[in-house]
Amino acid sequence: MRRRDLFSTLPLTGYSLMVNAQDLAPARPDYFTRIVPPQGRPGNYKPEPHMTLVEIETGVCIAGGGLAGVCAALSAARHGAKVVLLQDRSRLGGNSSSEVKMHVVGADSSGGRRGWREGGLVEELRLEDAVRNRQCCWELWDLLLYDKIVSEPNITLLLETTLYGAAMKGGRIGRVMARCDKSEHLYSIGAPLFVDATGDSRLALEAGAEIRTGRETRSEFNESLAPEKADQETLGSSILFTSRDYGKPMPFTPPRWARKVTREHLKFRSTKSWEYGYWWIEWGGNLDTIRDNERIRFELLAIVMGVWDYIKNSGDHPSSATWALDWVGMMPGKRGSRRVVGDHLLTQGDLMRGLFDDAVAIGGWPLDDHPPGGFDKSELPPNTVLRTAEVFGIPLRSLYSKNIPNLMMAGRNISATHAAFTSTRVMATCAVIGQAVGTAAARCVAEKIAPRQLAQDRARVTALQQTLLRDDQTLRGVKNEDPRDLARQAQASASAEEPAYEAAKALDGWVRNIAGKETHQWAGRLGPRGAWIELKWARPVRVSEVQLTFDTGFHRMLTLSSQANVMDKVVRGPQPETVKDYRILAGGREVARVSGNFQRLRRHRFEAVETDTIRVEVTATNGSEMARVFEIRCYA
Repeated sequence: MRRRDLFSTLPLTGYSLMVNAQDLAPARPDYFTRIVPPQGRPGNYKPEPHMTLVEIETGVCIAGGGLAGVCAALSAARHGAKVVLLQDRSRLGGNSSSEVKMHVVGADSSGGRRGWREGGLVEELRLEDAVRNRQCCWELWDLLLYDKIVSEPNITLLLETTLYGAAMKGGRIGRVMARCDKSEHLYSIGAPLFVDATGDSRLALEAGAEIRTGRETRSEFNESLAPEKADQETLGSSILFTSRDYGKPMPFTPPRWARKVTREHLKFRSTKSWEYGYWWIEWGGNLDTIRDNERIRFELLAIVMGVWDYIKNSGDHPSSATWALDWVGMMPGKRGSRRVVGDHLLTQGDLMRGLFDDAVAIGGWPLDDHPPGGFDKSELPPNTVLRTAEVFGIPLRSLYSKNIPNLMMAGRNISATHAAFTSTRVMATCAVIGQAVGTAAARCVAEKIAPRQLAQDRARVTALQQTLLRDDQTLRGVKNEDPRDLARQAQASASAEEPAYEAAKALDGWVRNIAGKETHQWAGRLGPRGAWIELKWARPVRVSEVQLTFDTGFHRMLTLSSQANVMDKVVRGPQPETVKDYRILAGGREVARVSGNFQRLRRHRFEAVETDTIRVEVTATNGSEMARVFEIRCYA
């Protein structure tokens, strides 16, 4: 019997334990008894007599807990949807987790495109990690992601739980099947909308979604990065390592199966720094990166051992004598596999042009193609880079399945050609895609519409874009035009204004500066009593929420890395430009006071007041002599 046929026989009521996701708030003492019910019994699903079946109903089911899945879950939950998040590992974060240790990069091209670091949820996560994890511990990054997810009452998290089946009804996904062998539970999860954030498109595969693999022929989309002839090859996987100087001789003997690496193998690959492994230790793109994962792991470990043997024992690096490995990854960090086809297939040309009317996220990493043979192609440079002139938009039409109406995608498996994928695959881009998908999914569930209906309705797309902007998602060429934002009707003044940083710029609809080109913030020098910016209306308005967007240094990198030349560019702690202590006054009366802030986006809700002025008084920053505010919003 085929798995899909077997799953279609699953009892949906009567013989399993029905749980509503809205009851699964982690703060409640019965949370774990609901996902592992004490009254559950093995054998309530005959094909798996030693497993206990639990049924869960939710609004949005997300498969995959990398940064795309995490941000999709957080955004959907914060917009009111009940969410189930499935993750097949014991930790969240995917390639950014302690299992792989890849630093998060995106539109700013590792600082090369100043001012375009992503906002929104990934900025919230990066800022908190920089403050809470100054010692740069990867496991604390894992813990931060776990904390964010389990602290959201609308999210049900199922770790070490693998999706393995989908039951279709009328061409739509009705339920998915997942298993946690650690707890010996099966989960049958029903939802009106599903998100595939697995990277490998496992949910899409089970649902029968249209999928692309490999590289398109150059002529199909006129892509210079594409090969002359289509093939099934892609980017390989990598295993990283970390090492440190122990201050005493540290010999190294490679295992018998290690590769023998010579200077010729490293012709285009530098081994000058040793503290953090090399992304170019890459292999397996000319195989099936899913089916052949075990062979790829073995070969990557053999290459890691061979490269380290060369560093330690070739004689070319005598100062490595006191260095030793202190961690070697065991999970290949995967780049390419399957991609789900949507209503629009992103191409190399799209990324070069950059603008879409339905853009809901940005990218900006170069088109970064690697030879599929990876390290075995040592006669070639390890990558070919094609940079876009500007950051580019990612359209909503590339984030849902073309033939499965209630399936969306988040992460490296979005609808794109191989050439376009070489840019959109990086984790910060995957994260902002996840935020867009989660927000759109929550809206679709609330309005009982399919993602395609949302994408085809210009008014709905505009509303979605404005919601994303309110959540600090970056959209190139789209500014705040939220009709509910009362601040847009006000005039701004301040205690002091630096040249080109007038108070009025806090109301111009844009929330980042572009280095050497544009400024869109108020900046005023702190005096003995601080500095203030004030909004004034011609007549009183009713206000119950003030939203502030501060400066968190978008001109510099912000990530967690074990690579010294990356961390040299990063401030581990509060960003010095960020307002630290402030209060908000409505008509002269204090309605909010904050000390110790380090976040970029802050929302303050209070009992509604009638007022003709809102003032933000800043008394301290995290290091700057200037008080800086990108935007003030006010809502009734």
